[in-house]
Amino acid sequence: MTEYSLDDVTAGESWGCRFRITTMLDSDGVPLDTKFLQPGDAAPGEPGVYESTGVIRVRDRNSRQLLVLDMQSPREFVVSYDDVWDVDRVEYRENT
Repeated sequence: MTEYSLDDVTAGESWGCRFRITTMLDSDGVPLDTKFLQPGDAAPGEPGVYESTGVIRVRDRNSRQLLVLDMQSPREFVVSYDDVWDVDRVEYRENT
């Protein structure tokens, strides 16, 4: 657990967090890309809870939602403040 909350996040700095969402998952628990599904098409996989670590891209204090770039998939998810924890600054490093 970190000492920061979403109220500490400041514009112009990189922040990350742990998050959870309910989304369509494959049999390995990986989020499925459903953006090309047409209305009425059956989505592959099953709905489930997905937890991961991501970088906060956008914070909307009025709606209490974040746009988070997942570090595992990598996809962007809209996440409620209630489903975010371990908020901390992000430090970028080059792999050598």
